Amino acid sequence: MITSFEKTQVKKGYSDIKFEPGMIVRVNQKIREGDKERVQGFEGIIIKVNSGSGPNKAITVRKIVGGIGVEKIIPIHSPLIESIEIKRKMEVRRSKLYYLRDTSRTKKLYEVPLKDREQYKTKAKVKTEKQEEVSHPVEKEEVVASES
Repeated sequence: MITSFEKTQVKKGYSDIKFEPGMIVRVNQKIREGDKERVQGFEGIIIKVNSGSGPNKAITVRKIVGGIGVEKIIPIHSPLIESIEIKRKMEVRRSKLYYLRDTSRTKKLYEVPLKDREQYKTKAKVKTEKQEEVSHPVEKEEVVASES
């Protein structure tokens, strides 16, 4: 009974997306002020993905505003969330990025000590190609020296 009700509350578009710490996202949230309703954006880095399932899943997004860190816990399947856009993915080694709360290290959002996943992968490919190119001529020289 409860699981069938929970299935009706889940948004269809976000169940396929895997949110991970280190992603920079923009969350567009509906804000009601009196009779008016508007959409407000909140762009920051995901520092935590709550271990809930179904409609209980939430992410914690952090950004720096005027030198002060601001965090929001955002339920992904809330009807007040209009959209969640993934801007960038960063290479991280931890599941909870609580060390970003130290404001002396993170003065701005994009100065955090993280690497882009795409840049990280391309650098690794370039290094392996260079290593292969260097290793082939050395082997040929050794073979030539032993024959003569």
